[in-house]
Amino acid sequence: MRYDVDIGGVTRHVTVVRTGDGFAVTLDGQTFQIDAARIDGHTLSLLVDSVWPDDRSQPAGDPSLTPGLIPSQTPIQAVASAKSVHDVTVAPGPAAGTLTVRIGTTPIAAIVDGRRRRTRGGAIDSGSGPQRLVAPMPGKVIRVLAARGDAVKARQPIVVVEAMKMENELRADRDGTVAEVHAREGLLVEAGALLVVIQ
Repeated sequence: MRYDVDIGGVTRHVTVVRTGDGFAVTLDGQTFQIDAARIDGHTLSLLVDSVWPDDRSQPAGDPSLTPGLIPSQTPIQAVASAKSVHDVTVAPGPAAGTLTVRIGTTPIAAIVDGRRRRTRGGAIDSGSGPQRLVAPMPGKVIRVLAARGDAVKARQPIVVVEAMKMENELRADRDGTVAEVHAREGLLVEAGALLVVIQ
């Protein structure tokens, strides 16, 4: 699974691969082994361990070996420390298509795969036309809460996608009728995959 994450106008390239019970996460070429435990619907506790693919003998946590991930020493750099634990909360941001990632008590605004503008519910913003609910990131559909022909209300949950051990509830942005359903429980989806169309 590959993501482009925009933080403060800087795009970072992130690749996530499941490895047993954890994940190998590569951020701009540097790899970390991460074990994630869910605390609640939006919060994960992450145990982060640096992985040095070329030379595991290098001392972990040496700041001279960890390139600055974000300008101005943001809390994201803390995640680069070897064998560290962080509580991370991900929630919809104040603007459409944004996320607020809170590491400890510090909030960071982020846009994931921001080339397409998305609404908070995971829909591609298309004005007054059909509303297209898409997967916000690669994951697995765990619940489909509406069927073709169903009338739905604004903010009504439509599909739930699990990614990185977190459940992402995709909601209707406005009243309408479900015109197409491409999602089914157990379906593995990539970021941007069309799940539901609401007219």
